[in-house]
Amino acid sequence: MDLRRLAVLAAALAALAGGWWVRGAEASIHTYDREPFREVGNAFLLSGGSEGIVADGADLAAPGSSFIKFVNVTFWRTPEAAESHAKMAHSTGLVQAILFEAADRDNIGGSAYGGQRSICCTPDLAKLEGCKQGEVIRRPSSDDPDWPYVLDTHFSANHLSVKLEDDQVRVTKTGMYNLFFISCDPKLRGLTMSGKTIWRNPGGYLPGRMAPLMKFYVLMSLAYLLVMIVWFSQYIRFWRDILPIQNWITLVIALGLFEMTLWYFEYLNFNSSGVRPVGITTWVVTVGAIRKTVSRLLILSISMGYGVVRPTLGGLTSKVLLLGLTYFLASEMLDIAENVGTINDISGKARLFLVLPDAFLDAFLILWIFTSLSRTLEKLQARRSSVKLDIYRKFTNALAISVIASVAWIGYEVYFKATDPFSERWQSAWIITAFWDVLAFVLLVVICYLWAPSQSSQRYAYSGEAADDDDEEAQSLTKGDGEVGMVKIDKDRNVGASNAFSLEDEAEEDKRE
Repeated sequence: MDLRRLAVLAAALAALAGGWWVRGAEASIHTYDREPFREVGNAFLLSGGSEGIVADGADLAAPGSSFIKFVNVTFWRTPEAAESHAKMAHSTGLVQAILFEAADRDNIGGSAYGGQRSICCTPDLAKLEGCKQGEVIRRPSSDDPDWPYVLDTHFSANHLSVKLEDDQVRVTKTGMYNLFFISCDPKLRGLTMSGKTIWRNPGGYLPGRMAPLMKFYVLMSLAYLLVMIVWFSQYIRFWRDILPIQNWITLVIALGLFEMTLWYFEYLNFNSSGVRPVGITTWVVTVGAIRKTVSRLLILSISMGYGVVRPTLGGLTSKVLLLGLTYFLASEMLDIAENVGTINDISGKARLFLVLPDAFLDAFLILWIFTSLSRTLEKLQARRSSVKLDIYRKFTNALAISVIASVAWIGYEVYFKATDPFSERWQSAWIITAFWDVLAFVLLVVICYLWAPSQSSQRYAYSGEAADDDDEEAQSLTKGDGEVGMVKIDKDRNVGASNAFSLEDEAEEDKRE
């Protein structure tokens, strides 16, 4: 496949993927601060959270048990709603907390005579379902008749607020659990809620879908550490022959190790405390944004032939730096929204606003990288630099494979998300995130292998353009003494012409870029 066509395909799919998969932030201690209920059908509803919980069958009092706990949950109604009731009235409004596993979602609500589905029981549904009018329709689960779990709270007299009795619900079945607070009373329009709920897994407060990532970041930290040790030993050994591009590779390795380690400790803190401090998480995602930015600029610089077919980026330096700064800001904003804030709380338009710039810049970078790489290969072929050409061909193959893998994985992401709207496959969702970190690591290892520090590193630099020609000249000398003079004269002419061509070509390429 032509490199430019492959780049266009990858760019288009990268932009598509940006809108399909957004990794939402979660917290095992859900805090509510006068959160408003919204009208859905014939009910007023507020989502209290959704998390995957692993049941271990432990006793409720045991430290490692799985549970969902309600703490200081208080409902507030409007003064108008409160004043419509007498001071001595007993029950003046019902609010219900409904906790259910995703597999039992059809056990909530119903429809009369095939009409629109209702959450609250109506007169017709009361006859058909046997439900109680004014309450949420609930049918017992086939696995456990006590589920879905319902907690009732009644307003008294003309009081403005009512507190839900603190309760701790034991989870004995592994699944994706959803919590909703629902009121079927039309007089409770404008209802709000405060308080918190605590969700716990056997291993700690880390949500079930995120728990495997903590172990994954340990493995990634060890992998980066191994690469760092091997790379740095070679770096120290051949420090006199180090190329500028190898300094940037060292920086990317260090940033990768730092980022994976920070992610592990951030998850470790989250798992032990149940909350994600804004300062710590912001620091972690900032390091990640820097690593992603430097990695992309490294690949772009290599593709342009920096240090190999051109000593500097020349007039392109300012453009590359500007693109890097723009990408960093876009990536930082997106990562903060996904990890520090709660992405589910913002509207679809706001989410699109955050995702699109990052996807567009990634697509633009892919196009620029493959276009520059194509020109660099043409230059090396024209100059007959066989050693450098071989390195760049291997680099091109690695990039092409990574693009194909990315396209295939984006397709899988789309399929995964489209076929699992209720997150019932939450236990394997961590693989979606992990794949991109693994792909970035593998591509970095390939770059480290191709540009590893060695005693012959300077042969691949721009200043050593004649080195490859010297190899070809040495081979030509074996053909016979009669041809030596002719070969040397031809080589000298070719080197001079090549140098003159390279200077003109770089200036012209800078203008085109």
